[in-house]
Amino acid sequence: MRQATITRTTKETNVSVTLDLDGDGTHSKIETPVGFLSHMLDVIARHGRIDLDIVSTGDTHIDYHHTVEDTALVLGEAFAQALGDKRGIRRFGHAYVPLDEALARVVVDFAGRPFLVFDVPFDREMLLIHKDFPFALVEEFFKSFANKCACNIHVDLIRGRNGHHAAESIFKAFAIALREAKSVVGTDIPSTKGVI
Repeated sequence: MRQATITRTTKETNVSVTLDLDGDGTHSKIETPVGFLSHMLDVIARHGRIDLDIVSTGDTHIDYHHTVEDTALVLGEAFAQALGDKRGIRRFGHAYVPLDEALARVVVDFAGRPFLVFDVPFDREMLLIHKDFPFALVEEFFKSFANKCACNIHVDLIRGRNGHHAAESIFKAFAIALREAKSVVGTDIPSTKGVI
């Protein structure tokens, strides 16, 4: 059973994540005080085919940064725990996803080495997705996830002008890349080293 439950409590946030990598993405419950974050977590569950329960609270009266960052940290840690020794997984996944004028490409490798490449050109229209959600938090989410999951993520926004469209196409591509990379295709550990 590729499942995990992780809880993290700090002076800034309280985050609990339960996930099942072999779910179908329709049995999820997402509760955060950040509407756009909740929407993107639902995108990850549905398009990644992951049953995902997340309850996250934080000091949003200051800003959304701590809540977004810590939620991604706990999600990444839960993902790593559920993957276990990664025996039999495809390991690599990629996806291209359009949303109106935006087109995103995301590539994932469950390599055991955390690294993020986030190649997203900014313009003035993309600075804010929502009045309280700067686009910079999208990069912060993926950096935090990669660090705790110990995976390599490459995010490229090929084109896009609307910040909401760009961010959502990135999250959808990430979800589909996760779905491919976590899929079980054999019985061996997918590395020439014999361990990841």
